[in-house]
Amino acid sequence: MNERWTEARIPDQSGRTVLITGANSGLGLRSAEVLSAHGARVLLGCRSPERGETALARVRAAASGAKPELVQLDLADLASVREAAAKVRELTGDALDVLMNNAGVMATAQGRTADGFELQFGTNHLGHAALTWLLMPALRGAPAGRVVTLSSVAAVGAHLHLDDPNAERRPYRAAAAYGQAKLSNQTFGIELDRRLRAADSTVLSVLAHPGYSATGLTTNMASSYRNPVLRTALREIGKLGGMLLAQRVERGALPQLYAATAPDVEGGDYLGPLFAVRGRPAKVRTLAPARNPEAGTALWELTAELTGITPDPR
Repeated sequence: MNERWTEARIPDQSGRTVLITGANSGLGLRSAEVLSAHGARVLLGCRSPERGETALARVRAAASGAKPELVQLDLADLASVREAAAKVRELTGDALDVLMNNAGVMATAQGRTADGFELQFGTNHLGHAALTWLLMPALRGAPAGRVVTLSSVAAVGAHLHLDDPNAERRPYRAAAAYGQAKLSNQTFGIELDRRLRAADSTVLSVLAHPGYSATGLTTNMASSYRNPVLRTALREIGKLGGMLLAQRVERGALPQLYAATAPDVEGGDYLGPLFAVRGRPAKVRTLAPARNPEAGTALWELTAELTGITPDPR
């Protein structure tokens, strides 16, 4: 990988179609702007119509080719995921070059999705897994489809509680639940790659993480807590961490942009900052628990059971 890799080294994306979840802000919005500026047709998957329209205007201003479009998508509602997948297949004619599973909620107060799942596991993992499976026909319809799934340094030291993924029989801890969700993302991406290779598929499953980036997730996390003292403390921690460690969003988005566009990317690659929390994008090592085939199979089967979707990653 070139040490000076920047957005300027992204190949021409004309003729490619990209769906980005959580494209209304942070890393997703930056990725949408950059890919649209390089000629890609970008579909912005957004939960809020109002915030989606604001983001769409920004991406339109950056576009150099095909006009970006908005897709209503709430990953915390499997009915919405199904509707969004059907819309994307209609819009793309079953030819989707990149699915960037970027959206996420971080260390929120305990909550449930529309389908009753723990909010972080349900949104960050189950919603994205369902979307990926439902869009497989469109990804196979592209010359060389890619699924880019975002994990996080928060996955380090996390555990998959596959016997109790929704924290129904154990105490809920926000940070631990986030870690499980991001470890699930990584485990799922590796298992998807394993199965795609076994099927001799042309689709690649690739992973990325932004390190510590100033995306606003910490502020959103703080806002979700009712206790005013805790909200204030988390906001101040976020500000301090941002000043000392966080990369700008422009830098934090580079690993996922590399994963989506670079010609030397292979299935199973994991792209992240060279120095874990910051630095130039580099190929980094996935976590040992995420590489465990037994864990991958168990998560795959549990995800199919919970979502009610039969996966077909050929």
